[in-house]
Formats: sequence, structure tokens, C-alpha cells
Amino acid sequence: MHAFDVLGDPVRRRILEVLAEGERPAGDVVGVVRAEFGISQPAVSQHLKVLRESGFTTVRAEGTRRLYAVAPERFAEVDRWLDRFGRFWEQRLDALGTELARGKRRARTGEEGSDE
Repeated sequence: MHAFDVLGDPVRRRILEVLAEGERPAGDVVGVVRAEFGISQPAVSQHLKVLRESGFTTVRAEGTRRLYAVAPERFAEVDRWLDRFGRFWEQRLDALGTELARGKRRARTGEEGSDE
């Protein structure tokens, strides 16, 4: 499954956000997602399975609990794909950085902004 097919689902994105905070038991993930999306435990488990099978999460057993964590390696694929498009926003981010620095300099010197 392509990375963006997996990440395109809001439930799976939310699960990854929860797991980005650190390893969590499946029950904790289910609790958060059920409360926010109103879906059943089996539905959350299916999303966890998709994330695990697609390489976005890892799972390890600890007694009867299953602990899920983000698998950062798969995000490298997403980064590589996005890098091809960086030129579209890098120039704008550089310009924003310049404007922010200008504003800080004006604030330090008490200089008024000019309407060019």
C-alpha cells in the first residue's frame, strides 16, 4: 500500500499523532480514537493492523498487552517524496524568515515599518 493511501485516512493519521508521543498500549489508542471518531474497537484495531502491515507502526507484546509505536523508517519514504516538491515552498519560507527577521530588527530599534 502506498504511504499516502495509508496516511490519507484521518483515523490513521490521528493514531500516528497519538503514537508520536511515545509507545502506547492498544487499549489507550482505542480509547482516544473511539472518543474522537465514535468508531468501534474492531474498527480501530483494523486501522492499527493497516498501520502495522504498511510499516508505519511496530507492535510488541508485553504480557497480554500489545504496545504500539511509530516506525520512523517508513516516514523516510514520505520525506523523499515530498523533497521533490520542496522548491515550491522553500522560497516562500525563506522570504517569510527574512520578513520575521526584519520585524524583530524593527522592534529592537524602535523603527516604524515602511509602506513600500
